Amino acid sequence: MSAKADCLVLFGATGDLAYKKLYPALHALQQRGKLDIPIVGIAREGWTLAKLRDRIRASLTASGVPDEDEAASALLHNIRYVHGEYNDPATFTLLAEAVKDVRMSVFYLAIPPALFGEVAAGLAHHDLTATARVVVEKPLGRDLQSAEELNRALAAELHEDQIFRIDHFLGYEQVQNILVARFGNTILEPIWNRRYVRRVHIEMSESFGVEGRGSFYETVGCLRDVVQNHLLQLVCMLAMEPPISMDATAITEEKIKVLRAIRPLTPNDLVRGQYDGYRKEPGVDPASDVETYCALQFEIDSWRWAGVPFTIRAGKAMSRTVTEAVVEYVQPPRQLFEEADGVIEPNRMRFRMKPDDLIQLSMQVKQPGDRVLMETVDLSVHYAEQLGQAGPAAYERLLGDAIVGERRLFARGDMVEEAWRVVQPLLDSPPPVEPYFQGTMGPPGAQRVLPPDLTEMLSEPRVIPS
Repeated sequence: MSAKADCLVLFGATGDLAYKKLYPALHALQQRGKLDIPIVGIAREGWTLAKLRDRIRASLTASGVPDEDEAASALLHNIRYVHGEYNDPATFTLLAEAVKDVRMSVFYLAIPPALFGEVAAGLAHHDLTATARVVVEKPLGRDLQSAEELNRALAAELHEDQIFRIDHFLGYEQVQNILVARFGNTILEPIWNRRYVRRVHIEMSESFGVEGRGSFYETVGCLRDVVQNHLLQLVCMLAMEPPISMDATAITEEKIKVLRAIRPLTPNDLVRGQYDGYRKEPGVDPASDVETYCALQFEIDSWRWAGVPFTIRAGKAMSRTVTEAVVEYVQPPRQLFEEADGVIEPNRMRFRMKPDDLIQLSMQVKQPGDRVLMETVDLSVHYAEQLGQAGPAAYERLLGDAIVGERRLFARGDMVEEAWRVVQPLLDSPPPVEPYFQGTMGPPGAQRVLPPDLTEMLSEPRVIPS
């Protein structure tokens, strides 16, 4: 782990991301004694320091922080402000003056990706990048070509180990727990392969629509928004080989191997859907072909996973909100218990992130009584109930890691490009969108690529009261 930075510079300090996510995360870090450094906000608008502090205070109030909170007071005290356009050299002159006594800065670019290269060049021109870390937000490109161009623009001014590409999905405690479950328990590793695993399914369904963000969603769609980044990262964590260490480089190398082993996809591997009413959303083209739903099948052509089907389903305006990964094991080789009624349910390992946090193993037991009747029971760990505390929120963890130089939860440039390579054939030749009603689980045509008994694989989640 590298040295702790002694200043955080936030480009886009008055923006929506800063208001909703970054200021609450910084407050949480301050509360835990992991911040306590100057924070310099930069934005185009002609604000004042007092107005910026008012916006931060409003952000914290909206997230439930009381007015008299000591950590909030400390955070507001540490705020500085620099005003200027990102393409104006004078802005970086003012910034250089504001951080002249700083040993190592973290520059957080909460701005459109088209500005990343320009801002990095401005920082470098004013000798601000020698020891700096630069955090960039997704979208990290719209396709393989734009991702490569973005990486080249950043690499022109920065070393790869200075660039921290955020995917907030990796900051979730439950996502990180997949590696612990896999590599911290010897009971799983011997049966985590094609001999014992029948199939793997990843689900990211949301019961809400685009919620007023139609103009943004028109520029991305489901495949770019969650599949290329969040869900392929989840695939990597489920399918990767054990890394030689928990070092960021070792983990990334194993993830890249998974992405490179995914067989080339064709339009027949994808079903795109669009919920009824999406085209009436504000900012949406009345003839939009943007997908709000994806169902995808693929194989990982590695020694461990060859022949095992992987499927992904993600969509908005569906019947429920669930994010989970389900690993289904093969059936027993024969029905040994002649009195048992029906087909024996396979064992399933479930990692659920929303709406409740759990790891669950489903297995068969005998029902009480004279006959040998089977019943599926679940051996579950619900974090809120059994571990008694929640980990840090995603942005809190990722901001804290960037400040101390921990890179394990950040994407490397070549890994981003490999993920785009996987989905590029589907972007080049997308199948037409198929309509589906809100409150359903997607278009009927998705059955072409999804397991026929997917409903049985996905249990109904229960929400743990807070």
